[in-house]
Amino acid sequence: MKILVCVSKTPATTTKIVLAPDGKSLDTNGVQYIMNPYDEWYALVRALELTEAAGGSVTLINVGPADNDAIIRKGLAIGAHDAVRIDAAEQVSSLFVARQIATYAQAQGYDLVMTGKETIDYNGSVLGSLVAAQMDLPYISYGTKLETSGNGVYTVTREIEGGEEVCEVAGPLVISAAKGMAEQRIPNMKGIMMSKSKPLVVVPPAAYDSKVSVVSFELPVQKKGVKMIDPENMDELVRLLHEEAKVI
Repeated sequence: MKILVCVSKTPATTTKIVLAPDGKSLDTNGVQYIMNPYDEWYALVRALELTEAAGGSVTLINVGPADNDAIIRKGLAIGAHDAVRIDAAEQVSSLFVARQIATYAQAQGYDLVMTGKETIDYNGSVLGSLVAAQMDLPYISYGTKLETSGNGVYTVTREIEGGEEVCEVAGPLVISAAKGMAEQRIPNMKGIMMSKSKPLVVVPPAAYDSKVSVVSFELPVQKKGVKMIDPENMDELVRLLHEEAKVI
């Protein structure tokens, strides 16, 4: 089984968002970066579990500059067999990223392409569908369970309103992984040492004119403090609801 796992570099969840003076990017001074948790905890770990049970290989793919190599090496330390980085500048266009991944994946013949359900910075949740569309493959989003009998058929469970949906699809296909797909793994010392010698291939990006440009980013309006009302003071509560409360 040959699996490709898409991984992204994102700011840590505790990062305080500060915009650059031009208002078009994040001020990266002092920002700590991590591998996108949905990619790492769920997509990557489940891919490793599948290959550990049935044999095969897991390749990481990332679109970005050399600064991303440390994040990729963490994935190799967790257990991925090798990695490829598409050598492109940081992009806000999901379509550009998807084009790069799809172009590489089509030439390599993967049985399964996996990604996290979304990144924790943009929260777009569109990359998997864009990759699948450009590769003309089936796509299942928000998978919480993934099994295969080894005959090229995959059973994917995902949560829907009021229950679960179970899909059975013949590969190759693209899946986005959500919470429940796997449990986080912490790289051990052996994995960290081995990751330094695992292949990380850097390839040039495919030609593509981005259709997206950033006009500006804006921080949301600062939330007001919470007002605590004495439960015995119902008149004050009614007054505040009438005069100050806003329905959004």
